[in-house]
Amino acid sequence: MNLIFATQNSHKLSEIQHLLGNSFQLTSLKDLGFTDDIPENQTTLEGNALEKARFIFSKFNQSCFADDTGLEVEALNGDPGVYSARYSGLLSDFGSEKMRSLANIQKLLVALENQPNKNARFRTVIAFITNTGNEFLFEGIVNGQIVKELKGDEGFGYDPVFVPDGYNQTFAEMSLSEKNKISHRARAFNCFHDFLSLNNTF
Repeated sequence: MNLIFATQNSHKLSEIQHLLGNSFQLTSLKDLGFTDDIPENQTTLEGNALEKARFIFSKFNQSCFADDTGLEVEALNGDPGVYSARYSGLLSDFGSEKMRSLANIQKLLVALENQPNKNARFRTVIAFITNTGNEFLFEGIVNGQIVKELKGDEGFGYDPVFVPDGYNQTFAEMSLSEKNKISHRARAFNCFHDFLSLNNTF
């Protein structure tokens, strides 16, 4: 089964292909020659995921999906949440992805500097639109803690400062296969995978 993945993020693409396995072939926006920005103007993860999926569906009229992920920190009333990727205020065309991630992490650590409560969770929402226009949502959550120092070179985003409950390593210290066993994105995409396996005519 071939599905369009509405993302420009190469890290996400490889991670999700690994999660879905060989039964599903992902077509990236790069494969389609599409390099325009995808709108993300909503105030919830669900809203953003749907907006992105609907935008790409309107362009190509094929089964497609999009996801949105946020880091929700308890002491910050759920921030940065839907604004996680642009928490520092740096725009997507400013510097490298790694530079923007480091700026986001730095702002987060400063905000938590005097906060004893470091509880946080990652939450992923997937929006899937079938070739007939039907829409479905899937969610995955993993709880954990924010640590003070960056640890590890794997992963992306806030992975170097997030330790999932029950572990003593950050996501960035885990291999992709280890992370994919427990991550928020893995949990959401496992639900998505099960749905596709049972409904494989899209």
